[in-house]
Amino acid sequence: MVLVAAIAAGVLVNTAGFLQATAEDAGQESVDKVTNRVEVVNQHGVVGGNDRIKKLNLTVRLAAGSSAVDLNRTSVKYLSDEQVTTLTNNSDPGDYDPHEFNLTSVEETDEDDSFGVLNSGEDRYVLKINTEKIEDGSGLKTGDKVQLDITSQTGGTTTVILTMPQQLAGKDSGQPVKL
Repeated sequence: MVLVAAIAAGVLVNTAGFLQATAEDAGQESVDKVTNRVEVVNQHGVVGGNDRIKKLNLTVRLAAGSSAVDLNRTSVKYLSDEQVTTLTNNSDPGDYDPHEFNLTSVEETDEDDSFGVLNSGEDRYVLKINTEKIEDGSGLKTGDKVQLDITSQTGGTTTVILTMPQQLAGKDSGQPVKL
């Protein structure tokens, strides 16, 4: 009976250890989904032809309490009245396709030269989204709304809803407009 009791105790100790490790892993994953995300500190549109917004530019930084976020492994879900697509990073300064966003560093903010990784409260990057390509060459017209869900590699999500301004008359192509 002592031998059976010892075996049962060993099984219980092993099971408890396994459950504790699983709970710790699940807890860490939950914390990462809530905290490892970005914060949008500025956004503007760029005017294209026919009084449309041809690009969206969003300046991002780490959200409070976040550990490092790799924007090279971050996705952006783009949802408008006409289109739904998931964008991934293409930081080539050349042309990027309708399923990609471009990433540039804000000058003098990436002190450790870790391009694309927000690992300091000082880091700032601009996500550039080409709405002309996503919206089949037309861009966004006045009054249009776009929802952007920026999701980090660990699952932390930031949602941004942008409304295109009512007045673009008098704005030249290439000029920025506040959103």
